[in-house]
Amino acid sequence: MSPRLNYHALAPKSAKALTQLAFTAGATLDKRLKELVNLRVSQINGCAFCIDMHWAELLRMGLEPRQVNALAGWREAHRFFDPKDRAALNWAEAVNAIPHRVPGDADFEELKRHFSEAEIAELTFCVGAIRVWNVLNASFHTPVPETPYVVG
Repeated sequence: MSPRLNYHALAPKSAKALTQLAFTAGATLDKRLKELVNLRVSQINGCAFCIDMHWAELLRMGLEPRQVNALAGWREAHRFFDPKDRAALNWAEAVNAIPHRVPGDADFEELKRHFSEAEIAELTFCVGAIRVWNVLNASFHTPVPETPYVVG
């Protein structure tokens, strides 16, 4: 696939605002958890650019490739993902699935066992921000660069 257009150049104010949202959303959350959520949502949405970027960022953070690779099967990979991780990943998947699935009360109750209300709000903003990046990059066929794009 060839790139369709350079949305950064064509809508610079919007791109800058989204960049600011992506950096601000989840600022109070553990960076590892935020990157796991970014990668998982990007996997589901099929955004190759974001998958490449967030995979590389998790490796830079010191996660083992085996753990990062297991993210797609996090429900069965208890060795790598604790209950707090699993609650966040479940929530991220449920929020990302709107309108086909709405996060249920059980999803929210499990999340509240591990996160404060402020953290839940931040986590949900993270999901929203990465979902918008996924929509843009997948829609406009943003190519995966030769070397992974560096977060920040």
